[in-house]
Amino acid sequence: MTTLALGPSWLDPDYLIGTFGLIGVLVIVFAESGLLIGFFLPGDSLLFTTGLLVTSGTLKSPLWLVCTLVALAAIIGDQVGYLFGRKVGPSLFKRPDSKLFKQENVEKAHEFFEKYGPKSLVLARFVPVVRTFTPIIAGVSRMNYRSFIIFNVIGGTLWGVGVTLLGAALGKIEFVHKNIEMILIAIVLISVLPIAFEFLRARSKSKKAARTTDGAAGAAVSEAPGGAPGAPRGRHAKR
Repeated sequence: MTTLALGPSWLDPDYLIGTFGLIGVLVIVFAESGLLIGFFLPGDSLLFTTGLLVTSGTLKSPLWLVCTLVALAAIIGDQVGYLFGRKVGPSLFKRPDSKLFKQENVEKAHEFFEKYGPKSLVLARFVPVVRTFTPIIAGVSRMNYRSFIIFNVIGGTLWGVGVTLLGAALGKIEFVHKNIEMILIAIVLISVLPIAFEFLRARSKSKKAARTTDGAAGAAVSEAPGGAPGAPRGRHAKR
């Protein structure tokens, strides 16, 4: 159905599903959700294509079963990532770069987690690469386990079920079938929107805070005795 232009042919969702079936989908979702080696896997486009193939009858499994298993694979994957992070701890940040591991990916996920806290587990689900490392960073940071489970379940369900259902719904439209590559590329771009929205909101808040600080500083200077700093005052002013 596709010859996806986003990477090598063996990362084409249609190829992966056609070769490995539903089991392959679940393994990939699990790996991308919490294993270090899974960050390059096509999670969003894979789930969308899975829903589309269920609707078209190519994938012979009930949609409700597929959604349930995908959500479970995503939740369990994050669980493994969290436990790995707790066990490895700070040593993860000292690990040297390799072909499959880049320190910058860990640092980005750490900044993302520190900035957005527990809700990062939900937001990160929709951001490629970041979703792989965020549960690991949550473990490194020793996030409260109960909170982790709650946000893990919410994020895994929204992402796994939501993207799969989106593919199933749009798979009934002929235009989608004829332009599947364009649709998959659009999904990758749209997946960045949540983090872009949060970034812009945080940037707006920081600008407002800066203007407030500058305004307070200016008011303090204008109210100081003698006006601006360094202005001559008193009977020695004309010396």
